[in-house]
Amino acid sequence: MTRTLQTVRMQRILVVVSVALFIIKIIAWYITGSVAILTDALESIVNVVAGFIGLYSIILSAKPKDREHPYGHGKVEFISSAIEGILISIAGIVIIVEAVHNLWHPHALKRLDYGLILVAISAVINFIVGQLCVNKGKKENSPILVASGSHLKSDTYSSLGLLLGIVLLLVTGYHWIDSIAALIFACIIMYTGYKIIRKSVSGIMDESDAEIIDEIAAVMNENRIPTWIDVHNIRVIDYAGFYHIDCHLTVPFYLSVNEGHEILESMTTMLRIHFDDKVEFFIHIDGCVPTQCSLCSINACPERNAAFVKSLQWTHENIISNKKHRLH
Repeated sequence: MTRTLQTVRMQRILVVVSVALFIIKIIAWYITGSVAILTDALESIVNVVAGFIGLYSIILSAKPKDREHPYGHGKVEFISSAIEGILISIAGIVIIVEAVHNLWHPHALKRLDYGLILVAISAVINFIVGQLCVNKGKKENSPILVASGSHLKSDTYSSLGLLLGIVLLLVTGYHWIDSIAALIFACIIMYTGYKIIRKSVSGIMDESDAEIIDEIAAVMNENRIPTWIDVHNIRVIDYAGFYHIDCHLTVPFYLSVNEGHEILESMTTMLRIHFDDKVEFFIHIDGCVPTQCSLCSINACPERNAAFVKSLQWTHENIISNKKHRLH
């Protein structure tokens, strides 16, 4: 099954679960009158809306490249997850308003035991589906699946806190606990929304992904060959699971164009295998300079003017710099 089919299938499951949980929570609120349970239901509305938006964005992001979108449509997933983060934050604000209003104008609650059972059921389902979404999203590098899964898991944690609040309310009889619990959950929800928005904006703005660059450096160190004398000025753009990699590769200056191209192919093939062919490259080949002889391990080099000392270990810090490396 392709990445697209897997992510679409997971997102469809999420949409169905979100609708079902929304219905359960609305029933729980209707039979109890609890504002805290209402906040949980309001957040589920966000789950439903975000689920449909996410499904559309995943299908759109899978469209092939075209003249208007030479790098594909993957960025739409970042936009979709940003919308979800905004909706989550708005839900948190609505919850705060409702909770404060209920503090000043309290109303009687009823049948909280039934509400407790329904919320517990929704919490268990939320956690299972949320964890599946996060795992699949990380595996397929799908921001929208990670965002949706993280949202469901945060919904689980808030539901657990809600359960605790209901138990305390049942034991003490203090109805203000209902509103306080809602305020706490609202803060958790808004923080989750902020994190999703922050990650989405990073993707839209092509913020450097330190983990991916570290991964590339580690793979290249592990598989390096002598003719990869140096790599520098590396840039990685994440198109929601498809990476565009730019860099400069330094090779022996005396090689022919065809020989240099073969060396380039050895590097790109290795990276394609590592990233499951979810990469494309724009790599500039540089010829080495005399000051790099000390880090070149090609023993049969006919142009060597200094003894080999050691190969440079590529790191995040040196591989992104826009200059050829040397030992001195």
